[in-house]
Amino acid sequence: MICFTFARMYTLVRKVFFLMDAERAHYLSMNALRFFCGIPPIRSAISAVFSPNEQSLKREQFGLTFKNPIGLGAGFDKNATYLRELETLGFGFVEIGTVTPLPQEGNEKPRLFRLPEDKALINRMGFNNDGVKVVRKRLEEWKTNTTPHLPAGRQARPRAAGLGAPPEQVYQPLVGGEFGKQAGIQGKMIIGGNIGKNKVTPNEDAWKDYEICFNELFDVVDYFVVNVSSPNTPGLRALQDKDSLLKILGTLQQNNKQRPVQKPILLKIAPDLTDGQLQDIASLAEEIQLDGIVSSNTTISRENLSELSKAQVETIGMGGLSGKPLKSASDEILKKIVLLTKGKVPVIASGGIFTASDAQDKFDHGAALVQVWTGFIYEGPGIVTKICKGLK
Repeated sequence: MICFTFARMYTLVRKVFFLMDAERAHYLSMNALRFFCGIPPIRSAISAVFSPNEQSLKREQFGLTFKNPIGLGAGFDKNATYLRELETLGFGFVEIGTVTPLPQEGNEKPRLFRLPEDKALINRMGFNNDGVKVVRKRLEEWKTNTTPHLPAGRQARPRAAGLGAPPEQVYQPLVGGEFGKQAGIQGKMIIGGNIGKNKVTPNEDAWKDYEICFNELFDVVDYFVVNVSSPNTPGLRALQDKDSLLKILGTLQQNNKQRPVQKPILLKIAPDLTDGQLQDIASLAEEIQLDGIVSSNTTISRENLSELSKAQVETIGMGGLSGKPLKSASDEILKKIVLLTKGKVPVIASGGIFTASDAQDKFDHGAALVQVWTGFIYEGPGIVTKICKGLK
């Protein structure tokens, strides 16, 4: 009943926000949530309504314990500004970023557009973020404020990961997981670091940008996602070719294996890849022992849009499309990559997830975890608990 009441309230509030510029409405709504979450009794009440905590929802992936399988995709909290608020809404994990070595403004505004008729968004943000050093500082503060003091000398149990990963490869989550269980700590929200290159960095030097972000964020995120699939940075998707990916991912994996405690490395792919490109990625995943794949990013396609939205798109112009129209394409890419990797590489699935049925489709197609983004905008703060309640 309480959840239903909040849903009705959000429907009314959303009408007001949808009268504003989309990017302005995003920050206004999240800053309002931050204000209310700054009042402990209100934050506790919000958490009680929106945070599912059934033991059956927990998932073990990449050597990490996720309190539930519903995450928030990269691009929503680019600068790790709203982690407390997103945890209060029940997300099992959040990907911050995409983060680049240097701060950058991104593309000119307006750059985020709604297509309400189709429950879709188009964005051409362009990796706007505060830069890796600033984001690292915020994550350090998050880690300090949310990680209880652990007994000295406690070690995580070693776990193998990825395809053919050596047994000494272990992951120690910042909070929760096996480490947390042994210390009697409740699992917390997992943080992924989505990393990219600066717009001014030429593609032949892109691997350097990814390694800078990897080094800076290594101690403050639980896993990494290499983003080479955004359509909004010129030339970025060319890095999905096998040779470019081998340079980037190979460098990061070599760096990773030199550390006493390693972090999972995942690759985020586009829904517009050819079968040949998907085969290359599957082969590469085995070759470099990739820990996982995020499938998929936004699409440059404009298929499955209503006539009204098609008219809007003509005015909006370029950008990545997300939301309901992406569902079928993202499902197909998911099925193909699971088949090509023989189900041995865990996949975090995204694209068109609004309901428990949408999420269940992803799980039925082989996903290990799922992420929402556009669905969160349209369905509101109750999306995590609604999906969790409806899962099989």
